Amino acid sequence: MYQQQKKHTKAVIGTHHVSLIIPVRGEKDKFLISIGRELAIVTWDGESEKVSNVRKLFEVDNDPNTIDNRFNDGKCDPSGRLWAGTMGGEPVNGQVKREKGSLFSFQNNKVTSNINKVGISNGLAWSTELNKFYYIDSHRGTVDEYEFDIKNGTISKGKPIFSLEKNNVPGIPDGMAIDTDGNLWVAVFNGNRIIKIDPRIPETLLESIPIPAQQVTSVAFGGPNLDEIYVTTAKFTIDGNILAPPNHGGTYRVTGVNAKGLPGVSVVL
Repeated sequence: MYQQQKKHTKAVIGTHHVSLIIPVRGEKDKFLISIGRELAIVTWDGESEKVSNVRKLFEVDNDPNTIDNRFNDGKCDPSGRLWAGTMGGEPVNGQVKREKGSLFSFQNNKVTSNINKVGISNGLAWSTELNKFYYIDSHRGTVDEYEFDIKNGTISKGKPIFSLEKNNVPGIPDGMAIDTDGNLWVAVFNGNRIIKIDPRIPETLLESIPIPAQQVTSVAFGGPNLDEIYVTTAKFTIDGNILAPPNHGGTYRVTGVNAKGLPGVSVVL
């Protein structure tokens, strides 16, 4: 939803971590959100400082070994099916528990676990031909490609197609978006940049754009023509010190990228 001139309002939703919010298709003021390990539907008019009618849908990672997990990134595939993944709890001394998370999909009141032993579930994207799924587990340091069946909502034959280390890119991959040309734009946490890669040619780095913040977390296309990139950043504690604003913990607008994104997809319940 692009509303650049609109007043910005935030809503408080309990004490748990909210990491994703997606409009519900055909439902005015209805959003699907994550609350810790739960997914819920809320009503929010975009103006109020509180949401209403919070309705829990699912809870995942109920095992005692994963009770500290939480949802991280999530998106809908072009059919409106939700994909969302978890991570191994909040960082302790800058570290997240490894291989505690999973990538789930949700459709017709059914939860499916698609990838297990995930460290930090992050960027998701689907090819413009709708036959490939791109995914980032930040702990792996790679962008991975899977065969994708949009009718059945299944993925298979996962393989890495881009390694930050092999391409001398410092940091770890985080959020991700795809443009209309089929290229991927990846946020690089602790790398002060976003990168553009061609997923059809393995290990192909097309462009690197510096961002004046260290912890770059995600990217999304926006603007009236979807030809601008909005970049989010964090300000997590490093060596006992919180990274200071205004550079850290803000959202940046990048123009002149010579690329266009695809509209966001609302969730179908």
